[in-house]
Amino acid sequence: MAEELLQRFDARFPRLGREEALRRSLSRQGRLVRLPVDQHICLEGSSCTHLAFLLEGTARIYKVGETGREITLYRIEPGECCILTLSCILTEKRFPAFAVAETELEAVVVPAATVRHWTDALPGWRRYSWNLVADRLGNIISLVEEITFRRMDQRLEHHLARAERFPPGRRVSVTHQQIATELGTSREVVSRLLKDLEQKGKVELGRGWLKVNAPLLPGTPV
Repeated sequence: MAEELLQRFDARFPRLGREEALRRSLSRQGRLVRLPVDQHICLEGSSCTHLAFLLEGTARIYKVGETGREITLYRIEPGECCILTLSCILTEKRFPAFAVAETELEAVVVPAATVRHWTDALPGWRRYSWNLVADRLGNIISLVEEITFRRMDQRLEHHLARAERFPPGRRVSVTHQQIATELGTSREVVSRLLKDLEQKGKVELGRGWLKVNAPLLPGTPV
C-alpha cells in the first residue's frame, strides 16, 4: 500500500496509526476500494472475507423485516469500521444484516485472516476493536429503548431534532419513505405525523424536502 494511503489511514485512525506492527501489516495486506452510492457492501447471510476501514463517505447497516420494512441499525462514518463485520470475521459466522453505501465510499480493506492475526497478536488492536464494540452496543441499546418505550411521534421529533441531519431553518432533501426507513415504520405513519407537525408550525414540507423551524423541537427528549 502506498505511503500516501498510509498517511490517510493514520489521519482517520490516529490510535491505530501509532501501532507500527499494524501499519507494517496494513502496508502489505491493505488495498484501497471505492464504491458508488447505493452499492451493497454485504448482504444478509454472506461471508465476511475482508474488514473495511472507512476513509470517506457513509455506509448504512440495516435489517429488513418479513413485511419488507427496513430499520437502520447504525451508520459507519470515516474513521470507523463495521462491528458486525468484525464479529463475523472473529466467529466465522454469516453477516446478519445488510450494508449499503449511502454515499460514494473510499475504504482500506484487509483480509479476514489478517484481522484474526491482529486480534491474537496486537493488544492495541484489541483495545481499539473492543472500544468500538462498546460504543456501537450503546447505540444499539438506545435504538431498542426508543422502539420499545417511545411513541412514534416522540421518536419522529427526536429524529428531526438532530441538528447535524436537519439543520434548523434549512431545507433538507429527504422523503417520507427515507424517514420511515430510519424509524422502522411505514411511510403513511410518517406522512400523517409530519402533517401534524406542519400544522403546528414545527416543520415545513415540500416535495422531497423538509425544513425544521426550531433548533430543538419542544418536548423532544434529549
